[in-house]
Amino acid sequence: MKCPFCGSFKDKVVDSRSTKDDSEIRRRRECEDCGGRFTTYERIEELMPIVKKKNGEREPFDRNKVKKGLLISCQKRPVSAETIEKIIEKVEKAIQALEKKEIESREIGSLVMTELKEIDKVAFIRFASVYKEFRDAVDFIEEAAELHVKE
Repeated sequence: MKCPFCGSFKDKVVDSRSTKDDSEIRRRRECEDCGGRFTTYERIEELMPIVKKKNGEREPFDRNKVKKGLLISCQKRPVSAETIEKIIEKVEKAIQALEKKEIESREIGSLVMTELKEIDKVAFIRFASVYKEFRDAVDFIEEAAELHVKE
Protein backbone atom coordinates (compact mmCIF):
# COMPACT_ATOMS: atom_id res chain seq x y z
CA MET A 1 0.00 0.00 0.00
CA LYS A 2 1.35 3.45 -0.90
CA CYS A 3 1.79 5.82 2.04
CA PRO A 4 -0.32 8.98 1.53
CA PHE A 5 2.33 11.03 3.36
CA CYS A 6 5.66 10.05 1.80
CA GLY A 7 4.74 7.70 -1.06
CA SER A 8 6.67 4.73 0.35
CA PHE A 9 5.38 1.21 -0.25
CA LYS A 10 6.72 -0.13 3.06
CA ASP A 11 4.04 -0.36 5.71
CA LYS A 12 2.74 -2.67 8.37
CA VAL A 13 -0.78 -3.35 9.60
CA VAL A 14 -1.13 -2.27 13.25
CA ASP A 15 -4.86 -2.98 13.68
CA SER A 16 -7.48 -4.86 11.69
CA ARG A 17 -11.21 -5.23 12.33
CA SER A 18 -14.50 -5.75 10.53
CA THR A 19 -16.91 -2.92 9.91
CA LYS A 20 -20.28 -2.93 11.69
CA ASP A 21 -22.04 -4.81 8.90
CA ASP A 22 -19.11 -7.17 8.25
CA SER A 23 -18.94 -6.08 4.60
CA GLU A 24 -15.42 -4.62 4.87
CA ILE A 25 -12.23 -4.95 6.86
CA ARG A 26 -10.78 -1.74 8.26
CA ARG A 27 -7.01 -1.76 8.58
CA ARG A 28 -4.83 0.80 10.36
CA ARG A 29 -1.42 0.92 8.75
CA GLU A 30 1.86 2.52 9.73
CA CYS A 31 4.48 3.59 7.19
CA GLU A 32 7.85 2.06 8.04
CA ASP A 33 9.69 5.00 6.46
CA CYS A 34 7.97 8.11 7.84
CA GLY A 35 5.88 6.64 10.70
CA GLY A 36 2.63 8.10 9.33
CA ARG A 37 -0.57 6.20 10.11
CA PHE A 38 -3.45 5.78 7.71
CA THR A 39 -6.60 3.69 7.28
CA THR A 40 -7.53 1.39 4.41
CA TYR A 41 -10.68 -0.61 3.76
CA GLU A 42 -10.79 -4.01 2.10
CA ARG A 43 -13.96 -5.49 0.64
CA ILE A 44 -14.91 -8.31 -1.67
CA GLU A 45 -15.00 -7.22 -5.26
CA GLU A 46 -18.42 -8.18 -6.46
CA LEU A 47 -19.05 -8.89 -10.11
CA MET A 48 -21.17 -5.97 -11.21
CA PRO A 49 -22.95 -5.67 -14.55
CA ILE A 50 -21.91 -3.38 -17.38
CA VAL A 51 -23.80 -0.08 -17.39
CA LYS A 52 -25.52 0.97 -20.61
CA LYS A 53 -25.67 4.76 -20.71
CA LYS A 54 -28.35 6.91 -22.38
CA ASN A 55 -26.07 7.59 -25.35
CA GLY A 56 -25.59 3.86 -25.95
CA GLU A 57 -22.06 3.65 -24.55
CA ARG A 58 -21.23 0.86 -22.15
CA GLU A 59 -18.89 1.03 -19.16
CA PRO A 60 -18.19 -0.94 -15.99
CA PHE A 61 -20.29 -0.08 -12.94
CA ASP A 62 -18.47 2.52 -10.85
CA ARG A 63 -19.63 2.99 -7.27
CA ASN A 64 -17.67 6.26 -7.16
CA LYS A 65 -19.96 7.76 -9.81
CA VAL A 66 -22.99 6.89 -7.68
CA LYS A 67 -21.24 8.35 -4.64
CA LYS A 68 -20.35 11.56 -6.50
CA GLY A 69 -23.98 12.04 -7.55
CA LEU A 70 -25.17 11.45 -3.99
CA LEU A 71 -22.59 13.82 -2.50
CA ILE A 72 -23.66 16.59 -4.87
CA SER A 73 -27.36 15.97 -4.17
CA CYS A 74 -26.83 15.85 -0.41
CA GLN A 75 -24.52 18.86 -0.23
CA LYS A 76 -25.50 21.14 2.68
CA ARG A 77 -28.21 18.67 3.72
CA PRO A 78 -28.40 16.74 7.00
CA VAL A 79 -27.33 13.47 5.36
CA SER A 80 -24.28 11.81 6.91
CA ALA A 81 -21.45 10.16 5.01
CA GLU A 82 -22.48 6.91 6.69
CA THR A 83 -26.01 7.25 5.28
CA ILE A 84 -24.61 7.88 1.80
CA GLU A 85 -22.47 4.72 2.09
CA LYS A 86 -25.55 2.75 3.18
CA ILE A 87 -27.47 4.00 0.13
CA ILE A 88 -24.62 2.93 -2.16
CA GLU A 89 -24.50 -0.50 -0.52
CA LYS A 90 -28.28 -0.95 -0.90
CA VAL A 91 -28.10 0.07 -4.56
CA GLU A 92 -25.20 -2.32 -5.20
CA LYS A 93 -27.06 -5.20 -3.52
CA ALA A 94 -30.20 -4.43 -5.52
CA ILE A 95 -28.20 -4.43 -8.77
CA GLN A 96 -26.56 -7.74 -7.87
CA ALA A 97 -29.94 -9.24 -7.01
CA LEU A 98 -31.11 -8.53 -10.58
CA GLU A 99 -28.44 -10.98 -11.79
CA LYS A 100 -28.04 -9.14 -15.09
CA LYS A 101 -24.87 -8.88 -17.14
CA GLU A 102 -25.94 -5.42 -18.29
CA ILE A 103 -28.04 -2.71 -16.65
CA GLU A 104 -29.26 0.63 -17.96
CA SER A 105 -28.07 3.76 -16.16
CA ARG A 106 -31.70 4.83 -15.68
CA GLU A 107 -32.30 1.71 -13.57
CA ILE A 108 -29.42 2.68 -11.30
CA GLY A 109 -30.75 6.23 -11.05
CA SER A 110 -34.17 4.89 -10.16
CA LEU A 111 -32.72 2.73 -7.38
CA VAL A 112 -30.84 5.73 -5.96
CA MET A 113 -33.95 7.91 -6.11
CA THR A 114 -35.98 5.28 -4.26
CA GLU A 115 -33.47 5.37 -1.40
CA LEU A 116 -33.09 9.17 -1.39
CA LYS A 117 -36.84 9.75 -1.32
CA GLU A 118 -36.99 8.08 2.10
CA ILE A 119 -34.05 10.04 3.53
CA ASP A 120 -34.17 13.63 2.30
CA LYS A 121 -36.75 15.17 -0.04
CA VAL A 122 -34.51 18.08 -1.10
CA ALA A 123 -31.64 15.74 -1.97
CA PHE A 124 -34.17 13.60 -3.86
CA ILE A 125 -35.32 16.59 -5.94
CA ARG A 126 -31.71 17.60 -6.63
CA PHE A 127 -30.83 14.09 -7.79
CA ALA A 128 -34.04 13.86 -9.84
CA SER A 129 -33.25 17.14 -11.58
CA VAL A 130 -30.14 15.58 -13.13
CA TYR A 131 -31.49 12.05 -13.52
CA LYS A 132 -34.72 13.18 -15.20
CA GLU A 133 -32.99 16.04 -17.05
CA PHE A 134 -35.23 18.85 -15.83
CA ARG A 135 -35.34 21.62 -18.43
CA ASP A 136 -36.90 24.42 -16.42
CA ALA A 137 -38.54 25.42 -13.14
CA VAL A 138 -41.83 23.83 -14.20
CA ASP A 139 -40.17 20.40 -14.10
CA PHE A 140 -39.01 21.08 -10.52
CA ILE A 141 -42.48 22.22 -9.49
CA GLU A 142 -44.15 19.16 -11.02
CA GLU A 143 -41.75 16.74 -9.33
CA ALA A 144 -42.14 18.50 -5.96
CA ALA A 145 -45.93 18.46 -6.32
CA GLU A 146 -45.89 14.74 -7.14
CA LEU A 147 -43.65 14.11 -4.14
CA HIS A 148 -46.01 16.10 -1.91
CA VAL A 149 -49.11 14.24 -3.19
CA LYS A 150 -47.55 10.84 -2.43
CA GLU A 151 -46.95 11.71 1.24
